[in-house]
Amino acid sequence: MVTIRLARRGGKRKPFYHVTVAERSAKRDGRFIERVGFYNPIARGREEELRLDLERLDYWLSTGAQPTDRVRQLVGRWRKTVAEQALAAASDDAEAPVATETSAAETSVNDEMSSAPG
Repeated sequence: MVTIRLARRGGKRKPFYHVTVAERSAKRDGRFIERVGFYNPIARGREEELRLDLERLDYWLSTGAQPTDRVRQLVGRWRKTVAEQALAAASDDAEAPVATETSAAETSVNDEMSSAPG
């Protein structure tokens, strides 16, 4: 059976985890099939705390891989983050044409004023 779980990396008191797809019988930090992301629980400032490849994760889930409880929580958090980013990008795109139209109108007014004999 295949499982999606965390494999610990990093030093003493500085945990860092890779999200891996592995056989259930493999050791926690041992052999894995594929690495699909990472989790840095002590991320500070602008450091990235979590990144997952949702396309590959969905593939493995569709083949019957079972995520651990912690990985299930992290996937939920990542999906929420991605959805918020998509929503923010969509709202930025919606606002961008309005700003472009305004700047285009201002440009035409400025061109008319500069070309007027004076």
